[in-house]
Amino acid sequence: MQHSHTLHTLTLPCAQQIVAAAHAHARSAGMLPLAVTVLDIRGALKAYGAEDGTSLYRFEIAHGKALGALGMGFGGQEIERRHGLVPGFIQAVGQLTGGNLVPVRGGVLVRDAQGTLLGAVGISGETSPNDELAAVAGVQATGLVADTGAPA
Repeated sequence: MQHSHTLHTLTLPCAQQIVAAAHAHARSAGMLPLAVTVLDIRGALKAYGAEDGTSLYRFEIAHGKALGALGMGFGGQEIERRHGLVPGFIQAVGQLTGGNLVPVRGGVLVRDAQGTLLGAVGISGETSPNDELAAVAGVQATGLVADTGAPA
């Protein structure tokens, strides 16, 4: 089921569908329990779901992945790449934002078919590449586009 968005942001039903679809992907792939955070265009928490068995800090990590992608304007793959190139800069941004930037995969931007930025998803609980795969599956289930920051 596809959901529309209004005012160039994510609706609550759409955000909830992203969480459910990311968890469904994780279960079908035999992943560890995931925490899934969905933020709207303002960076406000729209939906969150942690599967049974996630560890205590999974919300903070997932939220930092999503908010970092939203704040920097690109997905976690690009943040991870830049951390490798200029770690001091990425660490400084993390400090300036109170830790709201986690320089690994698992934070993806959510865009509509025209490329308009609508929000972000952050996932924690598995390896960073698997977190990213679940985030992409969650976003794609809504008919929207997941922007991982991968090279074009």
